[in-house]
Amino acid sequence: MTGFAPIMWTIWGVLVAVMMALYVYRSRLTRDEEDQIFLDDSFNHIKAEQTAIMTKVNKIQPVLRIAMGLAGAMTLVVLVYYAIDIFNQFK
Repeated sequence: MTGFAPIMWTIWGVLVAVMMALYVYRSRLTRDEEDQIFLDDSFNHIKAEQTAIMTKVNKIQPVLRIAMGLAGAMTLVVLVYYAIDIFNQFK
C-alpha cells in the first residue's frame, strides 16, 4: 500500500487546486456584479454586462459543485486510507 499514498495525495491535490481555481475565477467574475440595480433604457449596456456576468457564473456553478464533490470524496478516501493504516498497526 505504500505506492498508493503518493498517487492518492497527488489526485487529492489536483482536485483541490482545480476547486480553488474555480472559486477564484468565480470570485473575479462576481467582483463587478451589482447586488441591485435600477435600470431604465439609458443603462442597457450595464444591464447587458450584468447579464453576461450572471451567465458566466451560472455556467461555472455546476462545474464548481462537481469539483467540490470530487474533492470531498477524495478527502474521504484519504481519511479512510489512514484509518485503515492505523487499524492495521494495532493488530
